[in-house]
Amino acid sequence: MNVWPRRGINRSSFGLVLLCLLTGAKALSAQASTAEDGPLQPNTDVARVHQIDNDTIIRMAKAGLDDNILIQTIQLQPGHYDTTPDDLISLKNAGVSQNVIAAMQAHGTGLDIRRKHEDTSANPTPIALGIDEIGAYYKSKTGEWIELRTERVVFKSGGAAKSILTHGIISKDMNGHLDGPQSELVLPTGVEILIYAPTGTDAEEYDFLRFEQHKDNREFRTLTGGVFHSESGATRDEIQFHPKKIGPQMYTFTVPIDIEKGEYGVLPPGSANIQGIAGTGKIFTFSIRE
Repeated sequence: MNVWPRRGINRSSFGLVLLCLLTGAKALSAQASTAEDGPLQPNTDVARVHQIDNDTIIRMAKAGLDDNILIQTIQLQPGHYDTTPDDLISLKNAGVSQNVIAAMQAHGTGLDIRRKHEDTSANPTPIALGIDEIGAYYKSKTGEWIELRTERVVFKSGGAAKSILTHGIISKDMNGHLDGPQSELVLPTGVEILIYAPTGTDAEEYDFLRFEQHKDNREFRTLTGGVFHSESGATRDEIQFHPKKIGPQMYTFTVPIDIEKGEYGVLPPGSANIQGIAGTGKIFTFSIRE
């Protein structure tokens, strides 16, 4: 008996309809299988890598984490930092130190991770400390490095050449003279001093001096002719100090807790250490008054 429909549908059309039904059933089955087995494409809801930002740094600072940890995190972890003037003010008001802010500003510029092989977190580069000029600095209570006050000093020869001959150089006393009875900068005992020395020099070429204080001026005596830290009377105003190298051209030392009250200075290499020269130069000064 012929079972095929007689009106408008032949065997070929019926087969096409049947094929479409079977194809649709397979598609539904595939969708069900996909729903059970999980998506074939990456899930757009997967958590992205967290980038550190200003708020993260503020929370870390308020939690009491050390500046070295914050700086290392900024340098090594992915992040984006807003450093407009308003953002910098907000960071400062939130208690973020100048060193950390400097690292945030340097992030992404290529300056913050350029370290030599020997550098470690204990041997920071100047950029990591927020220091970009040769000079002498003191560490504030907030951990910032602030440049010491500089004053003009006038040098004069202390008289006839001494009979002491060192490496073929006749040594002379050199007297330094500063106007005013005291420095405007007052520091506590135990403060940490940092010297950022010019290329080709080191901290041993600097002199840590105590001034003779007078009514309207301060004076000190040191030794010329390339001789440093001598035991002669010419170095009566020099104070022994032991700078420690913490990075390229960078040295620190601590002002002794038991140091006497008075006026002090850090004298850089220059005209005071050239035999026979009388002239002017600069010296970093501060007072110890407590």
